[in-house]
Amino acid sequence: MRVGPGGKIGIIGSGQLGRMLALAAAPLGFKVHVYAPDEGCAAAVAAGFTAGAFDDEDALTRFAAGVDVITYEFENLPVAPLDALGDKLRPGTRSLAIAQDRAVEKSFIEAAGARVSPWRQIDSAEDVEAAITALGLPLVLKSRRLGYDGKGQAWVREADAGPAAWDSIGRHPAVAEAAVDYLAEFSVVLARTAAGEIAHWAVPRNIHEGGILRRSEVPANLPAEARVDEAIDRAHALAEALGHVGVMTVEFFATVNGPIVNEIAPRVHNSGHWTIEGAVTSQFEQHIRAVCGLPLGQVTPKGAVATMDNLIGDEIDQWTALVAEPGAHVHDYDKGEARPGRKMGHVTRVMTSSRT
Repeated sequence: MRVGPGGKIGIIGSGQLGRMLALAAAPLGFKVHVYAPDEGCAAAVAAGFTAGAFDDEDALTRFAAGVDVITYEFENLPVAPLDALGDKLRPGTRSLAIAQDRAVEKSFIEAAGARVSPWRQIDSAEDVEAAITALGLPLVLKSRRLGYDGKGQAWVREADAGPAAWDSIGRHPAVAEAAVDYLAEFSVVLARTAAGEIAHWAVPRNIHEGGILRRSEVPANLPAEARVDEAIDRAHALAEALGHVGVMTVEFFATVNGPIVNEIAPRVHNSGHWTIEGAVTSQFEQHIRAVCGLPLGQVTPKGAVATMDNLIGDEIDQWTALVAEPGAHVHDYDKGEARPGRKMGHVTRVMTSSRT
């Protein structure tokens, strides 16, 4: 399926990723229509908006009839209603279903030949105690679904702290993961077409605070023990195993024993935002190309160094100073209220020399 200029792309979700996808689609001649319960920040830059619940199969089917291809901007969506969209949905629901359940995701990653931290499935308080015995301490409990930016997670550092940690995540189905002694965090952001063509960007090093990405840096300058080439190969294999179409991100821990997968995001990703100004083809344009059946663009970096800093909460109030800063590329997501922990925008800086 190939979509040409003037074609209509449906995006399910109205957040900042949908907004940046719409902005990338317009120069290629596409019209974007957003489907979500509310307009969010994506509808303001889209050609059309349809209000509807994510689980309303009838509304989704009607929406699909008016567009040529459909994609989604986040993974916490009910899968069954989206099955009705068939081949119009790219990537398909398999990528979605696997990525939105941590236990299913870890099993899939291991089956595809990549490594994850030792883990156990948690469905009861007894499972927590068994995980402590099997995995040792410290370990982290993560809810199987709906967790992001550090939400739905609790550390267990002492043998008697299991029940409290289980309570703190609402006693929801979860996974327990052994703590990883890592050197750094990085991600492989790639795009795959329906024909199997894959391209990946330079690997960014990611710095988190409180479970939220603060900064991504390219080049990553990781130690040799991280075995980045191996991580890239594993990410490609995961995309192939999924039959994924579009951009996909695999987050890794760099350890002295090589790369360990943290999680998969079946979509454009925060750690790829640097590509908007820092690469010949951004992750957002590349996703549009892939889902529309077009050839992938070049992923060559434009500078020697690129950094992306998230603007979280009231940091968006630095807008005036940032737009006055030479070389700073400011993205305000137009999300209204600047709540603590909320990603309000980002700023990218691309340098021609590593000594700049």
